[in-house]
Amino acid sequence: MQLITDNIKDEQIDRIEHAISAGMEYKEYRELVHQLAENRQTSGPEQLESLINYTELNNRRMKRWDKTIKIDEEVKAKIAKIDTKLTFLVLSESWCGDAAPSLPVMNKITELNPNIGFKIVLRDQNLDLMDQFLTNGSRSIPKLVILDEEKQEVMAEWGPRPSTATQMVQSYKEEHGKLTAEFKQDLQVWYNKDKGKTILSDLLELLPLE
Repeated sequence: MQLITDNIKDEQIDRIEHAISAGMEYKEYRELVHQLAENRQTSGPEQLESLINYTELNNRRMKRWDKTIKIDEEVKAKIAKIDTKLTFLVLSESWCGDAAPSLPVMNKITELNPNIGFKIVLRDQNLDLMDQFLTNGSRSIPKLVILDEEKQEVMAEWGPRPSTATQMVQSYKEEHGKLTAEFKQDLQVWYNKDKGKTILSDLLELLPLE
């Protein structure tokens, strides 16, 4: 039984390592989203008008988030002291509304410490990997997997939303059955008011800070 479990773990790590080696740096991902938006396209196999519109919207949002996200000096110092070699691997797509505020925060964290790598892969090109990290049986994104490079094991995972937003979504679904366009707009308003603080707080809880 232990041998089977070890083999499953080894296969999972192999998939993660392959995705990391083939993945995009954050700058590459931002350029991809920008080019898709400029060309009225979207990532993924379906070139639907709705997904193209979300890609354009996310490109504008990420541009704003990249400029406005702030991390205070005390937290910066704690992140800088991490001496474990980690890699943030994220599954995403250009049209994903929850990725737009989340990935810029992840990028800000990884910029503060050379021990923390950051790679992004597209979900629909990596379904075997995605299926290793489902959320309640769903291929929800963004999905962050934090790999401890030295121990060769998954240290933590996060996604698809920050804790407060997750509770908002659950409560709305319980009352209304599904998410409406109006709720999604309200969720974006919350993201804007929160300024990435909850995402940052969630992610810091996963890191080996002193």
